[in-house]
Amino acid sequence: MKQFSKHDIESLVKEANFSLRKDVKKLLAKAYAVETNRKAKKALGLILENSDIAKKENLAICQDTGLPVIFIEAGSNEALSGKVIKNIEQEVSSAYRRNYLRPFAVSPLLRKHPSYKGVITHVEFNPGKKGVTITIFPKGFGSENKSRLKMFNPTADFSEIEDFVIESVKKAGPEACPPFVVGIGIGGTSDYALLLAKKALIGRVDLPSKDGFLKNTEERLLKKINALGIGPMGLGGRTTVLAVKIKTAATHIAGLPVGINISCHALRSASKTL
Repeated sequence: MKQFSKHDIESLVKEANFSLRKDVKKLLAKAYAVETNRKAKKALGLILENSDIAKKENLAICQDTGLPVIFIEAGSNEALSGKVIKNIEQEVSSAYRRNYLRPFAVSPLLRKHPSYKGVITHVEFNPGKKGVTITIFPKGFGSENKSRLKMFNPTADFSEIEDFVIESVKKAGPEACPPFVVGIGIGGTSDYALLLAKKALIGRVDLPSKDGFLKNTEERLLKKINALGIGPMGLGGRTTVLAVKIKTAATHIAGLPVGINISCHALRSASKTL
């Protein structure tokens, strides 16, 4: 496989931290245009202004520069070694340091001496893919802390899952910096459902699902969550969530795992394919 250069990785780190994704900005602008609550509209305006300044001045969109999550998706014919993956992780850490981004990693128990040595990497081989794609996803923990998992009975009605999603967003509330993008993973195992939820956030969030059932479910949940009235930064208004995205996978006949991963309005990621 072609090697990702130091420049490639640094460019991705900078793009992910300094530039709000176009699909997210599009949804924020749409929310701003339709908002009638004065305080909520002002909050949306400041969020958009902040994203413009961050991009122009090469500044972090948020002071929480996140725990970097790396997704590597490779075609089945690509040679992807442990050495290559380790090099990518090291370059991400170095790029964070060189660009004066906040150290993000501590021991989970000792909680001392933040460093850049805590990158999380997921590797997946896709038979239908050509080349290798790297996605860098800085995940802030104001919203990551609101992640939830529930193992439903396989006989559960889908309305129970919807209620769980709505309840989870309601509990997240202003603390997770709305408006949100809500990623939902359904199926697999407990760990995989949560991974699916996170993967749902790195795809285009301004496009409807190609699956008719998922499309209708996402739209229905979007309306129900926005009816909560939490609004931008908890100030009320029409937009508590910008988008709801669902990914599914086959699961065991005796299980129905549902994972939820919420992103704040600063949903950041950047991808490159070689």
